[in-house]
Amino acid sequence: MFDVPTVSVDDIPADAVILDVREDYEWAAGHIESAIHVPMNDLPARMNYEPGELTPEATIVVACKMGGRSAQVTGWLNQQGFRALNLDGGMLAWATAHRPMVAEDGRTPTVA
Repeated sequence: MFDVPTVSVDDIPADAVILDVREDYEWAAGHIESAIHVPMNDLPARMNYEPGELTPEATIVVACKMGGRSAQVTGWLNQQGFRALNLDGGMLAWATAHRPMVAEDGRTPTVA
């Protein structure tokens, strides 16, 4: 196992790009409004063909439900030359901190 840099919900840099790597159904249930959604398994192709805001110059905070998938993605991004941080505790920590979320269908957002 390798160490990955982490950041708490309270310490996310203001200019960070938030990357949500959960599956579509998890994203639809509730997510951070400003986040970019790329499921973990789709990320390598997305980075090759359509990186968008996911640039080596950006600080990327990677989120999943609890922090396991995002830790893998954070390690991979850092190996590729990006500046990535794992969101400690994932979306469960975000929700526990009562941070705002939105749902795709307009319902009350939840962490699925």
